[in-house]
Amino acid sequence: MILFQNVTKIYHSELSPNKIPALKDISFKIEPQEFISIVGRSGAGKTTLIKLLIGEESITSGAILFENKNIKETKFNELQQIRRKIGVVYQDYRLLFSKTIYENISYIMEVMGFSDKEIYKNTSQVLEIVGLQDKVRNFPKELSGGEQQRLAIARALVHKPELVIADEPTGNLDPYNTFEIINLFKKVNESGTTIILATHDRRVIDGLNKRVITLENGKLLRDEKLGKFIL
Repeated sequence: MILFQNVTKIYHSELSPNKIPALKDISFKIEPQEFISIVGRSGAGKTTLIKLLIGEESITSGAILFENKNIKETKFNELQQIRRKIGVVYQDYRLLFSKTIYENISYIMEVMGFSDKEIYKNTSQVLEIVGLQDKVRNFPKELSGGEQQRLAIARALVHKPELVIADEPTGNLDPYNTFEIINLFKKVNESGTTIILATHDRRVIDGLNKRVITLENGKLLRDEKLGKFIL
């Protein structure tokens, strides 16, 4: 499904002639319906890896293939089609605070051009999945932190993507809400969706018993089928 081939990403600073390597010669493969965690300290390259995969940034060298399509070589329209197969849960949630819970979710499908019938059906379904069906008319500021995170997940799921990427989804949550969110991702994975979870939460990783890729200073340090949090 996803293949990283010798991927390197180098940033160039306007204030310094020095090159800043974020990822260095990274190679790994993700199969359909896998649940994989990407771990590493802050600055290890987790967020950069995600941005390269969804085409928010371009790689310096190497290749990233999504269903045999090279992300770097795809045209804008093709990249948009690839992005429709991906749902992203961002670390800062990126909620629309002037819109209701229902509108926050339905808006995603409107932008993608779905019909009103599909929007209503999918939005209603995903609200039930994340347990927010009773708060459709509320606004994000009226939700708890855990509920806001579930709303962010609902936005990522509403168009029924093949792949969901979550960047530090439990970073601002207490242990109880962390448990709830991870269980939600596990259920989504069991339904056939591939999950990529980027985190530095030891409790989450050690409790999953899933594949773990460890990054350190932009390099792939370990790739373990049943990994633990080891840094």
